[in-house]
Amino acid sequence: MKKFNRTLVTTALPYANGPVHIGHLAGVYVPADIYTRYLRMKGEDVLLIGGSDEHGVPITIKAQKEGITPQDVVDKYHNIIKDSFEKFGITFDIYSRTSSPVHHETASNFFKTLNDKGEFIVKTSEQYYDSQANQFLADRYITGTCPHCNSEGAYGDQCESCGTSLNATDLINPTSSITGNKPELKETKHWYLPLDKYENQLKSWILEEHKEWKPNVYGQCKSWLDTGLHPRAVTRDLNWGVPVPAEGAEGKVLYVWFDAPIGYISATKELTPDWEKYWKADDSKMVHFIGKDNIVFHCIIFPAMLKAEGSYILPENVPANEFLNLEGDKISTSRNWAVWLHEYLEEFPDKQDVLRYVLTANAPETKDNDFTWKDFQARNNNELVAILGNFVNRALVLTHKYYKGIIPAQGELTDFDKETLAQIPVFKEQVEKNLETYHFREALKEAMGLARLGNKYLADTEPWKLIKTDEERVKTIMNISLQITANLSTLIEPFLPFTAIKLRQFLNIEPLAWQNIGANVIADHHQINTASLLFEKIEDETIQAQVDKLLTTKASNEAEKRVVAPAKENINFDDFMKLDIRVGTITAAEKVAKTKKLLKLTVDTGIDQRTVVSGIAEHYTSEEIIGKQVSILVNLEPKKLKGIESQGMILMAEDADGKLSFVSPDTKIKPGSEIR
Repeated sequence: MKKFNRTLVTTALPYANGPVHIGHLAGVYVPADIYTRYLRMKGEDVLLIGGSDEHGVPITIKAQKEGITPQDVVDKYHNIIKDSFEKFGITFDIYSRTSSPVHHETASNFFKTLNDKGEFIVKTSEQYYDSQANQFLADRYITGTCPHCNSEGAYGDQCESCGTSLNATDLINPTSSITGNKPELKETKHWYLPLDKYENQLKSWILEEHKEWKPNVYGQCKSWLDTGLHPRAVTRDLNWGVPVPAEGAEGKVLYVWFDAPIGYISATKELTPDWEKYWKADDSKMVHFIGKDNIVFHCIIFPAMLKAEGSYILPENVPANEFLNLEGDKISTSRNWAVWLHEYLEEFPDKQDVLRYVLTANAPETKDNDFTWKDFQARNNNELVAILGNFVNRALVLTHKYYKGIIPAQGELTDFDKETLAQIPVFKEQVEKNLETYHFREALKEAMGLARLGNKYLADTEPWKLIKTDEERVKTIMNISLQITANLSTLIEPFLPFTAIKLRQFLNIEPLAWQNIGANVIADHHQINTASLLFEKIEDETIQAQVDKLLTTKASNEAEKRVVAPAKENINFDDFMKLDIRVGTITAAEKVAKTKKLLKLTVDTGIDQRTVVSGIAEHYTSEEIIGKQVSILVNLEPKKLKGIESQGMILMAEDADGKLSFVSPDTKIKPGSEIR
């Protein structure tokens, strides 16, 4: 195995058009942080590079929707994302942004280098154009039916349902996202990177040299390579992004997938003047943490760019995860179907590690997985509280109870003691093995195995019973229990960093070196501090509040989907003038007996006091509508309802979800006033 002297870890740059959600965390940022923390704890030279992707069409679409500038959008969400990551404990060495001057200069110079070397093909082609909007349509401004899976709403560069990368011209029934019109094809000039030129090199590099890559990554790359690579445009007709530094490229910017990965380079340049040794030295290891929708860009397009430039190393591994769904449905920013990190941090204060634990234990490493709030609660209560928290609490509480918090010295060890202690380095080795091969779910399971070992040790030795008959034996039991606890404070740190700090505070110790796990790491007669609970149970009502929040979102999404009823047939003006609609005031109201929907109303119409039976009882109580001014059709022929003669009709507006609202004047007006 090749020996590396430093490691560069990059994380996919989140689009700064919305906050970060749990899908982003599970797919990219939690595993990247675990891996980086682990390498740091081993004393290795490692950088974790991140930043916001602030260019591309999703930004401009968001700006149009909100009526603000793209810069306003990226400033808002970059700050939300960066703050959320910091509070959640993602330990970036730098979290930059692609709107920075350093990035614009780096991306521009990268393009110029390739252009000067003659690496691009410049050609005119037909691309979609919206004549009403008077602009060419970038990939994300075009939607249509995916030619591979027939899903509606596929974008011009990718189908989010099946994950296939597309060209806009592949779409069936393309539609402009700006105007809703069918776009036309029009000629435009663009710069293309000839991926086919590097096809054989990429085949050798991936298919022969990196068979250890995760099956989902290797398989997707093989599929692309087997079908043959083609030149891909690296410029777009757009006014937001890095301007293309070439003659005849006015009004064009770098394609976001050419621009964004260069953000890893520009962020490293911002961080350190020694950036080149991480990017260009043969003894440097580069690892990209991404989601499965970014595999092609990081394994084929970006490496082809680096090869074309000529001086950069290629990634050693790209451990992409699959997708995390939410309560059985795909996470979606546009549908607000997500658990947003910044909201979680507010609603679950000091519970960063609970979410880190759940997302790692349920990581979508080999297939799409599902996050549910019930599973979140169960893992917290049944694993963090009942296993890790329970062992630590018992070990610390008993030490305070029996020895006033002073660690007793070990006496003679039994075979069971020796067997227990001998398992500590085994857990360490298993955690290392799994972290080195990017199996974070298994690594966490092994780390929790040490807590399970501690629980079993206490349950089997029963010091709370033995204290009555063999005090010397209990001293050894408690010493070993605290050795396990101290080792846990290091072994769990990559996964649960806030808990590790808390645990060390309880034990009154400094951070332990990773390589020392397994030894007697805490001294006899050491004074520990008073402990509190590591974790607390999460109650049903807390979880129900989150479920209700999602149900509200689902109801809102379904209401938005409902189609407005078409207009009825035209009537002539004379027919309309026959309607006599007045402002009335409800002076009395009561429920009609043996009905669910009907209220009997007395309405002051300005003409008279009359009775109206209205089907609004499921929407309003009798008490809340007395004094309400309403619109009433006063010349409707009377009709008996449940034996009551109704002498008019109250006009109501019905929402998409069936909710009724009064059509009322916005200021108090005299009853009998005509509505024209």
